[in-house]
Amino acid sequence: MDTTQIVGIVAGILTASSLLPQVIKTLKEKKAAEVSKGMLLTLMGGVALWIVYGVLRKDLPIIVTNSFSLLVNIVMMGLRVKYGDKNKGAKDKQVSEPRREMEAKLVR
Repeated sequence: MDTTQIVGIVAGILTASSLLPQVIKTLKEKKAAEVSKGMLLTLMGGVALWIVYGVLRKDLPIIVTNSFSLLVNIVMMGLRVKYGDKNKGAKDKQVSEPRREMEAKLVR
């Protein structure tokens, strides 16, 4: 294994693991409304294409690291769906109540 392959493997591992802290945080806090579904979908599409690219090139490190990344992204999307809008109503109420009070004062 040469230096180029080692750098590629390390880069792939770091990139594939980049979403793990967010997954752990979401599991602990059971909140994910701030996580963008669009970002996750875009990232999953890109990672899926990297897997196809790796298969076409028969490049196992690209296939393995991006398959792991896709798995982590799928887990995060599941958590986003499960916990995403859980506290949205409470948050909207907190924001809208002070606004109503302010608007009532302005009308007087």
